[in-house]
Amino acid sequence: MAVRDLDVLSFLRLPRSGGFPGFPRSGPPTPRPITPIRQHRTIFISDVHLGTRGCKAEMLAEFLACNACETLYLVGDIVDGWQLKRRWFWSEAQTQVVQEILKKADSGTKVIYIPGNHDEFLRPYCGRTLAGIEIRHDAIHETADGRKIWVLHGDRFDAVMACAKWLAHVGDWAYSLALALNDRLHMLRRRMGLPYWSLSAYLKHAVKNAVEYVSRFEEVVARATVPLGVDGVMCGHIHHAEIRRIGTILYLNDGDWVESCTALVEDGRGHLEILRWASSTPASDTACTVAGTKGEAALIPA
Repeated sequence: MAVRDLDVLSFLRLPRSGGFPGFPRSGPPTPRPITPIRQHRTIFISDVHLGTRGCKAEMLAEFLACNACETLYLVGDIVDGWQLKRRWFWSEAQTQVVQEILKKADSGTKVIYIPGNHDEFLRPYCGRTLAGIEIRHDAIHETADGRKIWVLHGDRFDAVMACAKWLAHVGDWAYSLALALNDRLHMLRRRMGLPYWSLSAYLKHAVKNAVEYVSRFEEVVARATVPLGVDGVMCGHIHHAEIRRIGTILYLNDGDWVESCTALVEDGRGHLEILRWASSTPASDTACTVAGTKGEAALIPA
């Protein structure tokens, strides 16, 4: 199935009781926590890659159920259209992620979806609201303390995407292979009672060229932000959560949900921090805790 043939509105209106329209359910729905454990002003997530086996959908569904917010930004690559074009994959846990997002929209949370390169099939819908979700090319977010943050996915500043998209697809294939190895390692560690640890993230950060690429990307994005007259920039794309000042610009990246399982959150005072979510027990557990075996939130302040 080509992603262009998907009915986007039907996709965003996944039935509360089942799986993806036209596809069999993979099992009974997993119970979700009832009461959120933390209230935020804003949550930013990106690079979820729904439609891939590497997506940590159970962890993300748990995170969304355990964290409430006034505004939720989906900062691109939420759905992996590239992978869905090559081979169809969709799990019950991934349906639960979509349902948790729709629950937030239905309950009054402002949900803003900024498509990335992997879900670029949604870009023609920018400027529209589908199923209560605003779809935009980018946005300016104002924090509680009055700072203005430019929010975008960031692929426009990726030289590979701009100059050799075919190479990006080759890299995506190699990355998917690394994630497959990562999943097998995770299953083994889980059986041994060990917490989640990302082999693919470790390899990426250990390779000098990858580290240099991340640094160059961050600097290019920060320089492009200066003429806008804002205080900072928030993006995804490179799967590397970060909060740091580059010149006069506060650079923010919310990470991903295939390796590090991170989000960027803002509290009622405008304080920004990275939240790392790790789970060492099955997502069917209905209790959420800030620390311990169910869900663990590690905070990195701005």
